[in-house]
Amino acid sequence: MNTSPKEEKMVSVSVASERAEAIGGVLIAFFAALMAIAQLVNSNLEEEMMIAHNRVNSYSSWYQSKSVKESLMESELATLESLKLTVDDTKKVLFDEKIAQTKRAIEKYGAEKTEILLGSSEVGEENWAQDLDGKLGVIMGVKEWEARAEKMDISTQKFDLAMLFFQIALVLGAVCIIIYDNPRLQKTFIGLMVSCGVLGICFSIYGYALSL
Repeated sequence: MNTSPKEEKMVSVSVASERAEAIGGVLIAFFAALMAIAQLVNSNLEEEMMIAHNRVNSYSSWYQSKSVKESLMESELATLESLKLTVDDTKKVLFDEKIAQTKRAIEKYGAEKTEILLGSSEVGEENWAQDLDGKLGVIMGVKEWEARAEKMDISTQKFDLAMLFFQIALVLGAVCIIIYDNPRLQKTFIGLMVSCGVLGICFSIYGYALSL
């Protein structure tokens, strides 16, 4: 029995629609998996960003405590130098020793402040002055933590954009499946879906690269 051109066209449309639905379904699953991975990575980066911000705050407080101690030593030095002028020559030797000790303390606090601010790697091994848990040369400075926090912040913003495009891709995929009676429009939505998914992949890769 021969089929009419109209019936053939209907069959062709049905086949094309089923193919588009199948492609849309596969793409939805693919981009949903990528979005889940992006969300996981982004969560880890946000956690690292919070840690970095906390370290900036704690190290800044550490730096301020060193500054306070340095200021106290400087005040003590000024007092000792003033008192030295009022004592006998026999006692000036004791003041000289105390003054030299105080100057060494001031220099030490200054070196510790610099290392806390810039980090051990920046000041060089010969200038290591501040230990951390009994180890020298392991200080990651305030400036380094600030740079890391900023880097993590920018990276998470890129992942937020990536997930936005993944979500748009999923919505387009769902619409593609719903409009089953228009293969041409389905192809358009598949094209848009792929474009948004590719943008999501690009932003994910860019965001991860920024975090390294």
